[in-house]
Amino acid sequence: MIRAATTSDVPEIRAMIRELAAYERAAEQARATEEQLHEALFGEQPAASVLIAQDEDTGEVVGYALWFTRFSTWTGTRGMHLEDLYVRPHARGAGHGKALLAALAALCRSKGYERFEWWVLAWNEPTIAFYKSLGVELLDEWTVCRLSGEPLERLAAEAPAAVDQLPAS
Repeated sequence: MIRAATTSDVPEIRAMIRELAAYERAAEQARATEEQLHEALFGEQPAASVLIAQDEDTGEVVGYALWFTRFSTWTGTRGMHLEDLYVRPHARGAGHGKALLAALAALCRSKGYERFEWWVLAWNEPTIAFYKSLGVELLDEWTVCRLSGEPLERLAAEAPAAVDQLPAS
C-alpha cells in the first residue's frame, strides 16, 4: 500500500533516512531531527512531501519516497525531484520501490509535470539496474554541483548589499 505520510510517520521517516544514509556510506551526514522533518513536511510552508510504502499484510512501514517540485526554464513547467527513495532491505524485491515510483509518476502526470528526476550513486549497480528496467534515462553528461560549509560561507560573504532586498522563496 502506498499512502501520503502523516505527522505520526515522522519518527519512522527519520529512521529510514538514517538507514538510507548508512547504506549510501554517509551515515554521519544524516543529521535531520524529527523537529526539522516535521516542519519541512507539515509546517506552514512545506518544503517536501513524502509517500509511505506499507506492507499490506503486516501494516509495517517498509519504505518511503521524499520529493519536492522544481521548475524548468526550458519547458516552462514544474517538475518533480525525488530526493530519497528507500525500501528496507528485508522488503526489497516485493514491488514497494516500483509502487512508490509509479505513484510519483502518476502524481507527475496529474499535475502536468513534464519531468521526474533524481540522482543515483554511480556505484549503486543494483539500483541502477532497477531504474534501467523501468526505462529511466541516465544523464551521464551532467555533473552534480554542491556548495556547502566553509566554501558556501565564503561565497555568501561576497554577496552585494542589495541581496537583503531579494524576495524570500
